[in-house]
Amino acid sequence: MIHVVNGPNLNLLGTREPGIYGKTTLKEICSELEEIAFCNSEQISFFQSNHEGEIIDYLQKLAETDRVILNPGALAHYSIALRDCISAIKAEVVEIHISNIAAREPFRQNSVISAVCCGVISGFGADVYRMALNWFLERE
Repeated sequence: MIHVVNGPNLNLLGTREPGIYGKTTLKEICSELEEIAFCNSEQISFFQSNHEGEIIDYLQKLAETDRVILNPGALAHYSIALRDCISAIKAEVVEIHISNIAAREPFRQNSVISAVCCGVISGFGADVYRMALNWFLERE
């Protein structure tokens, strides 16, 4: 099972700062990923929360064979609790960011969770979701 987990404010995709995050909605992203997963006979689930604890609770319930595409949003820049959770679970986690965080404001340039993820994809707009999903699918 592949889980697509989105953090704070990602429910606003499509309307939130479209110059940075694009005009594609989270619903549109999920629909595309669902179609790709279906065509590859893969199960996929989607979760979004604006609450750090809910995201951590969700991740802690995953099986060790599960895989995660995680867009942590702003939590990437300060959530040691999320980092500790990722370190503690057995599921593989790929961190994604729609914008290129290395080219953003100084406080957004560092991710505290990158080091405990198996990879990071950043800066390719909504395509980062598909890129992460394809990476997992190609490794099966």
